[in-house]
Amino acid sequence: MRALLIANSGDADPGFVGERFRHHGFAFTECHRERPDEWPALDGYDLVLHLGSEWSVYWPHLATEVAAEAALTREVHERGVPQFGICFGSQIMAHALGGTVERARTPEIGWLQVTSDRPDVIAEGPWMQWHSDCFTVPPGFEELARSVIGPQAIVGGRSAATQFHPEANEAMLVRWVSGGGAAELAAVGLTPEELLATTRASTATSRENSDVLVDWFLESIAARPLDGRSDR
Repeated sequence: MRALLIANSGDADPGFVGERFRHHGFAFTECHRERPDEWPALDGYDLVLHLGSEWSVYWPHLATEVAAEAALTREVHERGVPQFGICFGSQIMAHALGGTVERARTPEIGWLQVTSDRPDVIAEGPWMQWHSDCFTVPPGFEELARSVIGPQAIVGGRSAATQFHPEANEAMLVRWVSGGGAAELAAVGLTPEELLATTRASTATSRENSDVLVDWFLESIAARPLDGRSDR
């Protein structure tokens, strides 16, 4: 089965989520947000996975790139091709499908809990969070998890997204804390060493939770009839 991976060129690792999709037989074609003119047509693809990003959907200097991903998101949703968004991927989904995205009251960075309506399939954590924006639920979608900042998991039709990072592994966090990441951590009272120590203590559980989440998405959301009706 063929899948499109939408990501920034320097951060295209789908981590635990990618591993689980590959376990189910998906092979990814990597598409970089910086060059949407190079993306293939959607025909023949069975899944779209939108990863996180340092971008915000409302940055004016990225309007062309954001518009391209929003157009793809709408096409995927309207065709009923399964798609899963993570962090920025959840925000682009909201932006494209009638919700809103704005700066959050405070950033969420670190291994944090969420409140879940379906803890059997969307565990309450801890999940990796690293974002300064939040979004509203687009029309026709259901909010299944949340934090004090805003929605943390949504689903509508064959599309689903999480604000948290179910894909996050230790190697990924090592990259994130370098450079500007250390300054973001300092702003919320964390050091790179503290975050990486918590990561090492958390990823065994988060990998298991990520596997459950991907399995549920494929078995219950991606398999929905095109009218969107399905038992959850």
